[in-house]
Amino acid sequence: MPMKGRFPIRRTLEYLQKGEIVFKNSVKIMTVNYNTHGELSEGARKFVFFKIPQVQYKNPWVQIMMFKNMTPSPFLRFYLDDGEQVLVDVEGKDYKEITEHVKKILGKSDKVLQAEALAKMEASNPANFGPKKYFLRECMSEVEGQVPHPGRIPLPKEMTGKYRTKMAASSED
Repeated sequence: MPMKGRFPIRRTLEYLQKGEIVFKNSVKIMTVNYNTHGELSEGARKFVFFKIPQVQYKNPWVQIMMFKNMTPSPFLRFYLDDGEQVLVDVEGKDYKEITEHVKKILGKSDKVLQAEALAKMEASNPANFGPKKYFLRECMSEVEGQVPHPGRIPLPKEMTGKYRTKMAASSED
């Protein structure tokens, strides 16, 4: 993607991955109400400009809607899966304060994020095998470069015990 337009760094993968806000699983919809003019909405405008792309990247399951110039004071509203709504007033706040506040009330903690990353890493480790319900592979023979499973693909004659004993017996005669 060419680096054109307003603040093109916002569209780089490195910038998107640096997002701090990862919502809890209960957050389904986020709405941002702000005005395009006025000092009270300055923090909300910068939050939308700098942080919303990161929030969208980190939370693909969350629907995000922006409403411009529809309200006298800026606010964020979150709709949770149990029907509850969380209203966050962002009037007169800096976008960094908004980010910290949203992360504190609806974001996953660092401990939870580390535990999820560790579980994901363990699950994707190719050395682990067992029941398909828990692991990527059931048998060591499914790993590329290993001897294929004799129940699925017949082994070459040279690798079977019957053939080896028959060859050993014929060489003794």
